[in-house]
Amino acid sequence: MYGRLSIGYFKSLVKNINHLSVGNSIKAQLKNKGNGFVFINRNSTLLLKPTGNLQVQNGASFHFNEYWWHKDNFPGMLSIHENATLQVNGEFKIYSGTRLVVNKNARLVLGSGYINHSLNLNCFERIEIGHDVAISENVTIRDSDDHQILAAGHQPTLPITIGNHVWIGMNVTILKGVTIGDGAIIAAGAVVNKNIPARCLAGGVPARVLKENVAWE
Repeated sequence: MYGRLSIGYFKSLVKNINHLSVGNSIKAQLKNKGNGFVFINRNSTLLLKPTGNLQVQNGASFHFNEYWWHKDNFPGMLSIHENATLQVNGEFKIYSGTRLVVNKNARLVLGSGYINHSLNLNCFERIEIGHDVAISENVTIRDSDDHQILAAGHQPTLPITIGNHVWIGMNVTILKGVTIGDGAIIAAGAVVNKNIPARCLAGGVPARVLKENVAWE
């Protein structure tokens, strides 16, 4: 068997998969001490290496290449490499136009919420996104520089944590080693390269705290 969906088997979706291009929507029920669901919409490409894992926890659901209107479903790509894991703990929707890569030995953890169109997410070590998150269009999230700067102490890859009930505006870039606290708001166009405390509004290039003790719904 090529790859797995959830900790259990994914023969309910398709057998011997390594590369799947979806022409029409697929609904797969995945069983592992309960039920998890994967919805892969049309115009999607799924690249799943033999030891790659998509784990959808009990009662959770993962929606990939979703769309608000049936004509706006741009192509989306989901790539899970060797010994890499995408773990979904709640209901999480990622909308069309996404390029999402979980590289070799990396782990991406999704809680619940949604990410709007044209996400560019590249996970090299660990990225964790909490529950009840709202992430807007054209957001980039990556936990690595890819290249090594020839300077003492440079760490090209560091994990990213995005807390619960976080709102991230459009065109935001989130870089390696960042923690965004629970309830934070990141303004449109910000480049986040340092930690943002909980319940703070941050914006700018680079992002800085603009207001404390904020709340949103």
